Amino acid sequence: MSQPDVSDPVLKTLKRPLRLTRVGMVAERLVRAFWPSWSLALLAIVPLALGLQNHVPIFVVLVFLLGVATLLGLTLWRGAQQFVWPTSEEAQARLDETLPGRPIAALLDDQAIGKGDAATQMVWQVHQRRMAARASTARAVHPDLQLASRDRFGLRYIALTTFAAAATFGSIWQVATITDLPETSGAAQALGPAWEGWAEPPAYTGRPGLYLNDIIAPVLELPQDTQITLRLYGEDGRASVTQNIAGDEHEVTEDGASHLFRLARSGEMQVGDRDWQVLMQRDFPPMVEVTAPQEFGPAGEIRQRYEPSDDYGVVAGKVVISLDLGAIERSYGLAVAPEERDPIELDLPMPLVGDRTAFEGILIENFSEHPWARMPVLMRFEVRDALDQRGLSAAIPANLGGQRFFDPLAKAIAELRRDLLWSRENGKTTAQLLRAISHLPDGLFRDSAHYLKLRHAIRQLEEGVKGGLTTERRDEVAQVLWELAQELEFGDLDDARERLERAQERLAEAMRNGADPAEINELMQELREAMNDYLRQLAQEQRQEGGDQQTAQNGEANEVTQDQLQEMMNKIQELMEEGRMAEAMALMEQLMELMENLRITEGQGGEGQPSPGQQALDGLREGLRNQQGLSDDTFRDLQDQFNPNAGREDGRAEGQPRPGETPGGREQSEQQGEGAGDQRSLAERQSDLREQLQELQQQMPGLGGETADEIQDSLNNADRAMNRAERDLLQGDLPGALDNQAEAMNDMRDAIRGLGQALAQQQQEQQGEGAGDPQQAQQGGPRDPLGRGESGDGPNSDGSSLRDGDVILGERAQELLDEIQRRSLEQNRPDLELDYLKRLLDRF
Repeated sequence: MSQPDVSDPVLKTLKRPLRLTRVGMVAERLVRAFWPSWSLALLAIVPLALGLQNHVPIFVVLVFLLGVATLLGLTLWRGAQQFVWPTSEEAQARLDETLPGRPIAALLDDQAIGKGDAATQMVWQVHQRRMAARASTARAVHPDLQLASRDRFGLRYIALTTFAAAATFGSIWQVATITDLPETSGAAQALGPAWEGWAEPPAYTGRPGLYLNDIIAPVLELPQDTQITLRLYGEDGRASVTQNIAGDEHEVTEDGASHLFRLARSGEMQVGDRDWQVLMQRDFPPMVEVTAPQEFGPAGEIRQRYEPSDDYGVVAGKVVISLDLGAIERSYGLAVAPEERDPIELDLPMPLVGDRTAFEGILIENFSEHPWARMPVLMRFEVRDALDQRGLSAAIPANLGGQRFFDPLAKAIAELRRDLLWSRENGKTTAQLLRAISHLPDGLFRDSAHYLKLRHAIRQLEEGVKGGLTTERRDEVAQVLWELAQELEFGDLDDARERLERAQERLAEAMRNGADPAEINELMQELREAMNDYLRQLAQEQRQEGGDQQTAQNGEANEVTQDQLQEMMNKIQELMEEGRMAEAMALMEQLMELMENLRITEGQGGEGQPSPGQQALDGLREGLRNQQGLSDDTFRDLQDQFNPNAGREDGRAEGQPRPGETPGGREQSEQQGEGAGDQRSLAERQSDLREQLQELQQQMPGLGGETADEIQDSLNNADRAMNRAERDLLQGDLPGALDNQAEAMNDMRDAIRGLGQALAQQQQEQQGEGAGDPQQAQQGGPRDPLGRGESGDGPNSDGSSLRDGDVILGERAQELLDEIQRRSLEQNRPDLELDYLKRLLDRF
């Protein structure tokens, strides 16, 4: 912005309002900066105006005057620090803010474009004239002298009121009598101490300050960098100071009445007739050591535990990861010299609360997309304390970790991407190998989109190689290759059948390649979850399409139970753990053939679509499962708030099911709306569940009678509880949200129980008394591909009988209750968590 043109007649008219505005800003800042000073001065005048100095000992008056002078000096110094003289630009900006469109700023602007265009210049001149007209209406801005936000207790009004009372009932002229007091310097020196001293340890030590006049012991132990302040009183015969403990900075006033220094070494200090042997407690540098071997998570993330320690507490830390070039097998794409890359630096997580003198931390990071993924590296941990002293660990050989690919095509693409990121010299070779891979795509790519994406990456890479491959082009191609490798490895995650096939293929590839036991266990767990998801999908298709509830295996009608499938997978895992890979592979092929031939046919009863009542019952059960999953996620978030830096207490990786939890149970609650990748907040998920419940209320069949009213009341109560839980989640009140979610689930269970009884009674009335054995009717209901009945064993279930999986659920409930009781006995937990655990025990 250019400076104002004083020759401009419009700006000349603004001189007066600008000047007055600036004067007002000066007054405003003076009042805000120095109101404590004049308030203190008025309060100090009050006792003197009332003549109290004539009725108290002289030393009291001197102490009062000394205190007033000290406080007044502090307030004046603080006000001088706060006061900033307003500039003309600030006054101009404040005046301009009161005018529409900021015309003053517009008048000071220059035409940026179109200076040579006559039409543009004409528009600019019209704009300037309009702004000049608005600026001519400017009036001085009144200063804001309100101090309510700065003087919350109204101290200035108290000072003014007491001053007015003293002036009314006393005499201002009595203040002058203070000069008539006799000479008191010698008396004051005799009555007061000859010197005073203070020792203030650094704040990070947590040690209290010491008043040296009260220290009688000959030995004084103080932390390093303790600030020592000595004040000497009197003129003649002033106490002397002798010490050899100060560092280079030793401040002494010209008259020798004040000494200020920091403790730098052990030694002696003598003040007047007092002397001490000072022992300095040195602040040692922090230390850090790695306490456990490196671990790898299911997604390839590294987990490294470390233990920092310091005598007063660690302030911060980091880990530096550098490539261990000498430990790399330099072959194929790694044979060329690598491009220079900066070491990886990561801040170490520090506990938000608690003691930092010694604690255990864990570094969890995923470097799957980094060029050094799955390569040997050197890790060096570094921590520092409040004095900026640093502690280093030894360079630890480690592996950067990263996702492991089992699909051969995905593995090849990931390896070529690594070569490309290793050095741009590999660009031409990488393009040739990628073109060779895609030469005969038939049977290699399951989706034509994957083939087209690879061809696009090849063209981009070849064009870059011809013109000189830049870092930006290289990184773009590498990102496309990474996304393609992910899609090839994991397939279509939205289709249960596709997930099952991919899980089978990945496990079989891992078994053939001799993968680590940890990776095989993770892939086995993935297969279990994918199989459960696929069976749920088949059951859903059966409900939608109807059909005979049988399974076909090798063309023969044989029923397969879930226990048999679980038994097969357990046997496969047992064989792998024993090293009998050939037998495990054979059994794995049988399982794959079994799942391939699994089909769903027409139900025994010949029933088509389920009844509206059965649909409503299924919807309520599904909503209850989703609400339970959301409640579990809310409780996990509450645990993370209490102990954010600690790992899972049960030792499982994040995302893995808890002991006794059905594999994939949590994912099922998260696959609402946008699927497993849904990252919506807990409050949004609660809102969706409430909307689903309201839709179910509208679809409820007409039952009539007291049962229908009870079901409707339970659903209304559940709706209100969900609404309260949603509000609690929006406000961050996780304990309150958990209570309301538990109430909603109880009401939903009541509604499910009531609806199941009503449907069962309705079915009996339709069939009549001679319809047959109720147990046989129950077994004749729809069954899923594993020979199981619907959840709850049909509409006549009231939730009270034992069904498939109820034993496991009971054991899980007992485990949760035992865990809650154990945690409630740990008194070192936060009060908020203990209160919540107590409420859980009271409720359940």
